[in-house]
Amino acid sequence: MSPACCHGRTGVTPQKPRWEVADVLRLHGKAFRRSRPLPVSQLKIMSAIERCRTAALGGHLEQCDCCGFEKPAYNSCRNRHCPKCQGLDKARWIEARRVEVLPVGYFHVVFTLPHELNALILSNKRLLLKILFDATAQTLLTFGRNNLGGKTVFIALLHTWDQMLDAHFHLHCLVPAGALSEDGGRWIDAPKNFLFPVRALAGVFRGKYLDFLLQAFAGRELVFPGQAAQFQTQTGFDDLIARLRQKRWVVYAKPPFGGPEKVLDYLGRYTHRVAISNNRILNVENAGVTFTFRDRTDDNRRKAMILPAQEFIRRFLLHSLPSAFVRIRHFGFLANRSKKHDLPLCRQFLGLEPQPPQPARKSNEELLRELTGGDISRCPRCRQGPIRIIAELPNVYIRLLRDAALRPISYDSS
Repeated sequence: MSPACCHGRTGVTPQKPRWEVADVLRLHGKAFRRSRPLPVSQLKIMSAIERCRTAALGGHLEQCDCCGFEKPAYNSCRNRHCPKCQGLDKARWIEARRVEVLPVGYFHVVFTLPHELNALILSNKRLLLKILFDATAQTLLTFGRNNLGGKTVFIALLHTWDQMLDAHFHLHCLVPAGALSEDGGRWIDAPKNFLFPVRALAGVFRGKYLDFLLQAFAGRELVFPGQAAQFQTQTGFDDLIARLRQKRWVVYAKPPFGGPEKVLDYLGRYTHRVAISNNRILNVENAGVTFTFRDRTDDNRRKAMILPAQEFIRRFLLHSLPSAFVRIRHFGFLANRSKKHDLPLCRQFLGLEPQPPQPARKSNEELLRELTGGDISRCPRCRQGPIRIIAELPNVYIRLLRDAALRPISYDSS
């Protein structure tokens, strides 16, 4: 089914979205589960998002000391695919990065995999996404040595979606405009407004990724279910490799943006994202989901499209990650084995103290105040009295288990 699209702005997004991914799953998730077999990992994601911040996960009861207003506050699922559970994790991650950002310009470099690989990647996510990180890292580190004469560094952020929730596998990389010399004796600045030639980057990236892919096929590490079955034979796989070698792979670099605060602002917009935010969902009715997207073929205008709820859920789950798969990684002298030695050297060469002062750890309340612009410790009704916890609300499932344990056991005498 082709999406129905409409033009125009959607207006100001309310602070609390009217509709959420959780609503789609609660209304249509049961039918979706019945319609097809699903891996346990995706069933867990659906269940977590459906129960997030509901009585099912328990929580506590809060009361205002001034007006007596009471409200329940339910626990979050903390699943990394949940649109509601990324704010605090993102804020804590950004705070930790403040001491690692250098006072130089940073380039935003994006490495994108051709869509011809989508079926194979979706069937082999853990391996082929790891190869994406490895090929990107080898490419950038090689260009750092050959073009700058030193050890470069970068943060790589995995995104797997496009604006319409289709599979679109790419890495966003933040690369400082310079490198640490191989002997560790100085900082080497990159040329003004230029890092590496992108066509050369794309060619080397393509070669390294395909080399890794050929090794995986030769080692029988790949599986070929569904649409990937066409690549299972040697002939089918060779045809795929030949088409990919002829294709021009996409790598682009945006001009550098300067200063640590701009880098942190960028990180705040790109890290801990999920496939779609709740703010983009406009309506859920008539078994359809209406959401906004940016049309890059039409001057990046904001539009709206409608997908059947079953298709929306299918596309959302395309972007589930393998268990414990790390989607934000550090390379070069920010890697764990090098950071303690090389990062202080870079700071010193750039006129900073080798060891930065460690920021005081902020409480959840402080971080939420910064994120929301409001004081969550104040009563939402009277705006004066402080809110305090007066009771715990147990997890529904724990309570059911407890009640079952206390229920008398009946024995069938037949």
